[in-house]
Amino acid sequence: MEIDIYDSIFILFLIKVFMIKKSLKRTLLINVGAFLLVVILEILSGWLNRDNFETSYSFYLWNLNYAAYIMSIIWINHFVLIPFFLDKKKYFLFATLLIGSIFLTSYFKGYGIGWPHISKLFFFFLYTTGTGMAAFFLRRNIIVQKENAEKDKLQREMELTYLKEQVNPHFLFNSLNSIYSLSRQQSPETPDLVMQLSELMRYQLESSKKDTVLLKEELEFIENYLLLEEKRLSKRCNVEFLIKGDLLDLRIAPMLLIPFVENAVKHGAQSTNEQSTIDVSVAIKNSTLHFCVENSKPHKVSSLKRTGLGLENVRRRLNLLYPNSHVLEIDDKEEKYHVNLSIDLAVSKLKKTVND
Repeated sequence: MEIDIYDSIFILFLIKVFMIKKSLKRTLLINVGAFLLVVILEILSGWLNRDNFETSYSFYLWNLNYAAYIMSIIWINHFVLIPFFLDKKKYFLFATLLIGSIFLTSYFKGYGIGWPHISKLFFFFLYTTGTGMAAFFLRRNIIVQKENAEKDKLQREMELTYLKEQVNPHFLFNSLNSIYSLSRQQSPETPDLVMQLSELMRYQLESSKKDTVLLKEELEFIENYLLLEEKRLSKRCNVEFLIKGDLLDLRIAPMLLIPFVENAVKHGAQSTNEQSTIDVSVAIKNSTLHFCVENSKPHKVSSLKRTGLGLENVRRRLNLLYPNSHVLEIDDKEEKYHVNLSIDLAVSKLKKTVND
């Protein structure tokens, strides 16, 4: 056991060292590249004046020396002044040290030539340092935005996984209740209904591993579920299921629509012995799904507000999966409960090649 713990610690240590080395290597490459870029720019900017130098060697050496002064200020600023003073909100001290370092660099570079030249060097180094700071903060902002986007994506995926996993026991609980009520009645259809339930559960388990499924398969699942409930409810519930339009190869998040149908059964026909109705209609128009569920409400529970895990779950999934591309309207009337959902499935259609 101790060997396993030490091995784990050693592996974590190696991973950390590798990440540090990778980060240092990336930083080194960026700064070497920046230095070479400054050298090239200095050479190009002084190319027309190269005849003023005794030899080509002295010309290149002078530009290399100039680039070294520029990059020394930038490196001091980036690796010392910004992290230890600016990021810690010591603004006055940061500005004082930055201006002081630029002045000292200008003084050493222009020593013996005169103050006018030192003054020109000071403002030139101030300009190049400002340019370097702009590039530094731009790169850092891009890195921060990328990290935040990755965190948001990870959090979103974790939440979607959690919501998807919640659907499984919720649906199973409702379905087993249906089978249990039939078994108590000693119905001869119970074995067939158990087989139907097993098929429904097989589809549910397979679809839960995918981000999207064919809309055709999802609607077939809903139809089979309604057939199972219609048999259980016998003749006291009239179920209508209608599909209009060409389904094409449209895709949708699995188990996204079934909570609305489950609620129609649970709070409609299942909650009363009165005659009831459940109407489910599906229409496809230009890759937009129009899904409507309407069920009658028994008089004795007409004043109760409908709540539960299923509807809250599906609302959250819709907001995560189809932001700004869905409309959910729920109309809770005295005798009818109506759900109208519209979803633009164009995004899901693009995922076909990924999931298949």
